[in-house]
Amino acid sequence: MSLVKIAMVGAAGRMGRRIISLIQEDDRCELSGALEYSACPFLGHDAGDVAGCGKIGVEITDDIDKAFAGADVFIDFTGAEPTMANLEKYENAGVAAIIASTGMTSKQTKELEKLSVNMPVLFSANMSVGVNLTFKVLENVAEVIGEDWDIEIVESHHRNKKDAPSGTAMKMGEIIANVLGRDIEKDGAFSRHGIIGERTDREIGMQTLRAGDIVGEHTVMFCTNGERIEITHRAHTRDMFAKGAIRAAVWMKDKPNGYYDMFQVLGL
Repeated sequence: MSLVKIAMVGAAGRMGRRIISLIQEDDRCELSGALEYSACPFLGHDAGDVAGCGKIGVEITDDIDKAFAGADVFIDFTGAEPTMANLEKYENAGVAAIIASTGMTSKQTKELEKLSVNMPVLFSANMSVGVNLTFKVLENVAEVIGEDWDIEIVESHHRNKKDAPSGTAMKMGEIIANVLGRDIEKDGAFSRHGIIGERTDREIGMQTLRAGDIVGEHTVMFCTNGERIEITHRAHTRDMFAKGAIRAAVWMKDKPNGYYDMFQVLGL
């Protein structure tokens, strides 16, 4: 089997560097291109040198055609705003997409779905295998408990995270809301302060913590009189996100046009 050729968008970023390093250790794939924004100070540098894994002969560029030349798939871990700004260029390039940007709104994800008519697009708010297994567990629990339990989601991340709640927490809320026939945008309780009255039966609480260097922690509580279920996922390293993205990229090679997610990659 030939190596899967991967282009990295945001190659000089924290996640981009780690993914590049792990690609070099993976015998299923190789880095074929590295893309950055036009003012990036690392333009022209070797992507391996920047990632800390040694020279690999792939230069960081701001030219998408050059970065995507010969690629089977690209990985974008940049963020909602730069991802959306590049959609037209992605469509023109026609390379299969792995979109792992956080902070996406429902309107923006609908744009990704439109894009998938003309090219293969895989989007996930979280590329971790463990998190996606947790998504499936939450779906199953919500199907069983029905309407009689209160639901609260608490997420914690490092102090530099820009979006809140996290994309993962929102995805958890969406999964539960969809099972229960609710709308997370309308029924989500994203802030509580002062005399707010009793909790409603439909609301799904969403609480955000930001402190120190927490990589990521999500806890969903299903509570009723007399008992409580807590389901928690803790990330101890960002490698879990990077490894999941690489696994998705390998799976994505030669897929037809369409909209995919990590459930399909994992056979869930």
